[in-house]
Amino acid sequence: MSRTVLVTGATGFIGAHVAAALAERGYAVRALVRPGSALPAHLGGIEVAAGDVRERAGVAAAVAGCWGVVHVAARYAFWEREPDEPFRTNVEGTRIVLEEAVRAGAERIVHTSTVGTLRFPQGRPATEDDRGGPADMVGPYKRTKWEAERIARRMGAAGAPIVIVQPTAPIGPGDAKPTPTGQVIVDFLRHRLPAYVDTGLNLVHVADVAEGHALALERGQPGRAYLLGQREGNLTLAGLLSMLAQMTGLRAPRVRVPVNLAVAMAHLDGLVEGRVLGREPRIPLEGARMARKHMWADPARAITELGLPERPVAQAVWDAAAWFIDQGHAPAPAAWPAMPRPTGTQAARP
Repeated sequence: MSRTVLVTGATGFIGAHVAAALAERGYAVRALVRPGSALPAHLGGIEVAAGDVRERAGVAAAVAGCWGVVHVAARYAFWEREPDEPFRTNVEGTRIVLEEAVRAGAERIVHTSTVGTLRFPQGRPATEDDRGGPADMVGPYKRTKWEAERIARRMGAAGAPIVIVQPTAPIGPGDAKPTPTGQVIVDFLRHRLPAYVDTGLNLVHVADVAEGHALALERGQPGRAYLLGQREGNLTLAGLLSMLAQMTGLRAPRVRVPVNLAVAMAHLDGLVEGRVLGREPRIPLEGARMARKHMWADPARAITELGLPERPVAQAVWDAAAWFIDQGHAPAPAAWPAMPRPTGTQAARP
């Protein structure tokens, strides 16, 4: 009989890939889905359990009989119309899911955190041991994810079978919202990036992040954290835009805006767009503040201990751009594709 694994957040970017990866490995996947939401079409054969991570009764019913739980659900946004929502979902929702998973006797639990809970030392990429503190957390998203990770660590220290994964900046097909990193690619394709800031991030293919979750479920050491990134994925924003320019034939922006100026512009944009007009700012303040640091990471632990695969970064960028174009998020450039699709490991699912 197949082992049943509950996945929260399966309607989202990472969670949908995680659910598909687990199903392909032979697990009986059950997805916790909020009323009014729906799984992507390619997950049509997966069992749906109606519920919300913020409501204990629905979570308890969904986790009953599950061998494993993968908690991916989170609010990932740099601006919120309802300021309390990140705490309710990311912190209280995590507490409910992990407590109910332990109460139901789940043998394996994976909690999805983020690279953003780390501090980033000068001179080298961050590792899992570079744990950040409250002072390192910029904005509600990072603060709430840090609090959620602290809950997972405390429960793990008390004996719960919890493994923590910390994705870096996943890109690839299926980023429907899109994520902040995906939005950069969309804005580039739509000629909406007249300038850039000197920042950096670790890019990773979302399919590798999904495999990393499955591997953490199977091989991860309880109480241990694993960065899900790519060793060659540490790029500056200028480097990402240059790669996109090579692939699409579009011109990369040449004007570099000082980060402090970008933060000041974000303050003004937040005041006008966010507070006065009540709509999402074009320059989110949390994102501008995060740009002050190069969020580079070293995923060697996950590669060595879990066997995390590593698709080439260029393949991840190409797959993301192609998906956004195919789905109508951006028009196809005249020269698209200027560069054939890079290949590494097997192609990611659409």
